[in-house]
Amino acid sequence: MTRTRGLAESLPTPQETVQKLQNSLQAKAKAEPACRFYSLWDKIYRLDVLQEAYRRCERNAGAAGVDGETFEAIESRGLATWLVELREELRAGKYRAQPLLRVWIPKSNGGQRPLSIPTIRDRVVETAVLLVLNPIFEEDLLPNQYGFRPKLDAKMAIRRVYWNVSQNGRREIVDADLSDYFSTIPHGKLMRCVARRVADGKVLSVIKAWLTAPVVEKTRRGHQRTTEARDKKRGAAQGAPISPLMANLYFRRFLLAWEQHGYRDRYTALVVNYADDLVICCKPGNGPAVMAAMRHLMGRLGLTVNETKTRLVTIPEDTIVFLGYEIGQFYGKGGVPYIGTRPSKKAIKRALREIHEMTSRQWNYSSTEERVDKLNGFLRGWSGYFDQGPVTRTYKVIRQYTERRIRRWLMGKSGQRGTGYRQYPDEYLYGKLGLYKLPQKRADLPRAKA
Repeated sequence: MTRTRGLAESLPTPQETVQKLQNSLQAKAKAEPACRFYSLWDKIYRLDVLQEAYRRCERNAGAAGVDGETFEAIESRGLATWLVELREELRAGKYRAQPLLRVWIPKSNGGQRPLSIPTIRDRVVETAVLLVLNPIFEEDLLPNQYGFRPKLDAKMAIRRVYWNVSQNGRREIVDADLSDYFSTIPHGKLMRCVARRVADGKVLSVIKAWLTAPVVEKTRRGHQRTTEARDKKRGAAQGAPISPLMANLYFRRFLLAWEQHGYRDRYTALVVNYADDLVICCKPGNGPAVMAAMRHLMGRLGLTVNETKTRLVTIPEDTIVFLGYEIGQFYGKGGVPYIGTRPSKKAIKRALREIHEMTSRQWNYSSTEERVDKLNGFLRGWSGYFDQGPVTRTYKVIRQYTERRIRRWLMGKSGQRGTGYRQYPDEYLYGKLGLYKLPQKRADLPRAKA
């Protein structure tokens, strides 16, 4: 029995074997920048790749797609059988992409943003494709592309903008916005970006099928089916696992053109990109020319600049908001000015609105422990992201609002009136309930990543 357990523990896990495969693919892509990969499909339907893909999809959770199949239903019937059946579908060439389920999520400006949800089956296959393609294309993406990449994140993009402004004197900034970037990526040009590295026809075919998949939306009259992406030959559905890579690959064309046409050197203009967000930092006086060059290249790529949200900003006269942070000139102790970053007012308002929602009366059916756990997860995540610059005052606002709201929620839950401070003092909230307490001093903040 002991020998059997020892043998099982020594066997490589799917994570380890997939990592080994990825290392091999990335090494070849790095060693041969012009290499095209002809045999990838057999790696995508490997059982360890599908197991790892399912694990990642299950970890991300998410709603069911048009077929209504949930993770719980899959595992109750038997995950191993489900994965083997999927593997055989892929191996035999019988796999077909299913329609996307369209839902609408509210935007901070009062509008709505479409989210397209693939079935779990499609999500697993898309993730398996990503496990194979990401290490290949990682070698091709540029250093100023920060979105959806290993070892890079949004805060690194923010620090790069801050460095360009504060240390390199690039105080003129084109704060650009693209109209529906994900929905307007041209399929033909995008597939050429993919085919530059991928020569496996089955992989190219299934990616094209995901890009052109029909969309089903539930309405009062039933289900409405549209084929907009296929008809317009544009778009990468937001909500699909494959879309972030597609967005990065197409945006790479803009960044390459920016350098190859000499705009970077001519105007000392550096682009910082995260998904569909971008800012261009340049020396004072070059801003109008940089703005015109950006518009020209975007038009050549078939993309539309949102003129109402795109603007030219000069620091310190004004500030910009990038990825939730405000970047500009602020004032420290004694009124001393400095260039820095801080959470934007919009991000703070969104956080307060989220806390309000999580402590509203509609949640009275849930237990106190569940409510506090949900709040803790939000507070840790929010403070973990917004920890750059002078944040202690902001934390105080969030902390006091959270305390007030949860006391009010507890009082309402127990049928009492009043503020609840006497019944539920800080010792109760942070002791007995275990509410996460935002740091009160700069020294208490976790050290930011280098």
